[in-house]
Amino acid sequence: MKSQFFIPALFAVIVSLVSCNSSHANPKKDIRTKKAVTVENTKIQVALLLDTSSSMDGLIDQAKSRLWNIVNTLTTLKYEGNAPDIEIALYEYGNDGLSKESNYIRQITPLSTDLDLISEKLFALRTNGGNEYCGAVIQDATKQLKWAREKSNMKLIYIAGNEDFNQGAINYKEAISDALKNDIYVNTIFCGNKTEGINILWKDGADYGKGKYFNIDSNQAVQYIATPYDDEISKCDEKINKTYINYGSKGHEKKMNQAVQDQNAKKVSNANYTDRAVSKSKAVYKNESWDLVDKVKDDATAISKLKKEELPTELQNKSSEEIKTFVAQKSKERETIQKEISVLAKKRQEYIDTESKKTKKQDDLGNTINSSIIAFAKVKGYTVEK
Repeated sequence: MKSQFFIPALFAVIVSLVSCNSSHANPKKDIRTKKAVTVENTKIQVALLLDTSSSMDGLIDQAKSRLWNIVNTLTTLKYEGNAPDIEIALYEYGNDGLSKESNYIRQITPLSTDLDLISEKLFALRTNGGNEYCGAVIQDATKQLKWAREKSNMKLIYIAGNEDFNQGAINYKEAISDALKNDIYVNTIFCGNKTEGINILWKDGADYGKGKYFNIDSNQAVQYIATPYDDEISKCDEKINKTYINYGSKGHEKKMNQAVQDQNAKKVSNANYTDRAVSKSKAVYKNESWDLVDKVKDDATAISKLKKEELPTELQNKSSEEIKTFVAQKSKERETIQKEISVLAKKRQEYIDTESKKTKKQDDLGNTINSSIIAFAKVKGYTVEK
């Protein structure tokens, strides 16, 4: 009988102790502070893996020619009515100027919203060599880049080149399998004959990566359609540049780089420069790291946190209120110009769409990427708003 009463009695003692401890506990100590949950914007992440071996000058030229056009396509996408953040990463591979230990691969930029940086690094690329290891560069991009986790994010790899897809020690199927585990889709762009690309496994890579296979003539110059709105948009771009207020240790350098990338786009073609101007009118083109107008949008108290020497010379002797007024004025000017560009850009795109129907569409790097982005977006539940 003794054992029958032992367990209930013990349980009663434990309950009593717990109750007693709870009544005398410091309520402040018992409160568990929950970690703040950061809700990130939906992201579209695109990694461009470009072959920079000796035969790929045309591919690099097409990438330079189509960067801003691709950005503008990305800005047409909405998820649940909201504009997603856009991040682009660049890799080069197959260049003998890179180390053998790295498999002749270099990460040029991580996934970044700094579009001027992407442009700067893209225009600095030079071809040389080489040994093209597709599996290795896909593996590097999958493992090294900071890919978003939520299922609503769209994550795409585009690899372009012209040699056998299965070169190197890293099996491309294993590399692509790792990408798919992270919901990253792999698209392949073969620079050459479609059948040849299929024979040397570029299509197999895309099929395995649940992506699209394309072939392009990388040596063909990109064809543009001039419109009656290009000049007006270019004039707006000149005005919008005057609304940027550099701050911080790298502010002046970054502002100068903005002008350099304007010139780089202009050297390619007037249409490319116009595409860049359209990109600069969108929310995706943001420079809060060096531009005070964007910084204040991000942090309304930013001006009070800046030291005098972090400001441009013309603002260093002004009061905080005077600086706030000046920034607000520039912000309003920029919004007005952006709206003007937006109206012109819509008319421009309508003109291009109409003219494009009259001729066969060119399969260049930009068009292949743009068409697949739109297709993936629809599958992922994004809407297209031109």
